Amino acid sequence: MTEPFPPAGTPVTAVPAPAGPGDRPPPARFAFDAHTWKEIVHLLTNLPVSLIGFTYTVTVLFTGVGLTVTVIGLPLLATGLMGARGLGRLERARARRLLGVRVEEPSRLPRSAGGFWPRLWMVLKDPVSWRTVLYELIRLPWGVLTFAVTLTGLFVLWPVLPFVVRALADGDRAMVRGLLSPSDELERRIAELESDRGVVVDTAAADLRRIERDLHDGAQARLVNLAMGLGLAKEKLLEDPDAAASMVDEAHGEVKLALQELRDLARGIHPAVLTDRGLDAALSSVASRCTVPVKVTVDLDERPAAAIEGIAYFTVSELLQNVSKHSGARSAAVDAWLSEGRLFLQVWDDGRGGARLEGGTGMRGLADRLDAVDGLFVVDSPEGGPTMVTAELPWRDRAGVPAGQPRTAKRASARRRR
Repeated sequence: MTEPFPPAGTPVTAVPAPAGPGDRPPPARFAFDAHTWKEIVHLLTNLPVSLIGFTYTVTVLFTGVGLTVTVIGLPLLATGLMGARGLGRLERARARRLLGVRVEEPSRLPRSAGGFWPRLWMVLKDPVSWRTVLYELIRLPWGVLTFAVTLTGLFVLWPVLPFVVRALADGDRAMVRGLLSPSDELERRIAELESDRGVVVDTAAADLRRIERDLHDGAQARLVNLAMGLGLAKEKLLEDPDAAASMVDEAHGEVKLALQELRDLARGIHPAVLTDRGLDAALSSVASRCTVPVKVTVDLDERPAAAIEGIAYFTVSELLQNVSKHSGARSAAVDAWLSEGRLFLQVWDDGRGGARLEGGTGMRGLADRLDAVDGLFVVDSPEGGPTMVTAELPWRDRAGVPAGQPRTAKRASARRRR
């Protein structure tokens, strides 16, 4: 015997696939039971509900599309589509309460970091809203049919009405599952990637502004002073050779400082040791500049893709800077390893703890960067310490192949050769 329906308002979850055994009502019988009466109520309310939905949808479409030649057309249409999402939510609740259809709520639209127009475009192309619009358009003739048949059947088809009602209700169930179910995983993933792309673009723009500022305020200003000093030394070369020699010595010192600043800037863009020797040597190099002793352990048989390697390096670099500036730690440790197709990074310190993503230490930016490449960022830092930050990145080898695919076969064949 199949399971009874859940109580009204009980949260239920299911994939938008064909119903399984627990999602089907009991078989229709000549006797009128609670399920049959719920289906009758649903079919009789189809007409007024579909009239409201159809009127709203037609008004929104005709008004929004007709005014697209004006400034308010597209925003009005987007607002109407957001309202259609609300209608779909109400229809799912009605179907869940009266028909027992277990359908998940679609995920909310991601927040766009690009401003008004990207957000507007995201709403206009939202597949959930447009499927709800289609649902409301085809529901009116269906609502008229189900209302007329059910109301007539209450008087002239009483003996077989449960079977008629079940057939009509199954049509409603099919429409709800087909048009009001959440987007499939591909659509959901596309929405997430579009949101993450905005984060990547903003991060790249911020990095470019930082590099420009560092060049302008650092090396460029020092080189301008150097040029002025050499010009003065040239003028004094014949009149006062000793003063000119002293100015040349100062200029030589300025050159060294400018070169050091340029090296630091280049290291901030992409360190040479990371390109030449890989993540192990690069993390050891950045650990050596930390103000507390750091133990580095890297357990990787081969190097990941350059982009993943760079993100891993800069993540550990910024975390170790936080250790130096904010933790008050006496020791720290960095671990990197590969597990189940993911690159894991863990930075530990025995400092005072209390680190938070919103603590102003740049961790929020790190979390956003990792999220943009399908990574994870977890902070475990109770007051009093210790602090453990775990970062997880997708692994791709230098040929761009995800872990667990041909790269694994390549390792197996290498082991067989040994």
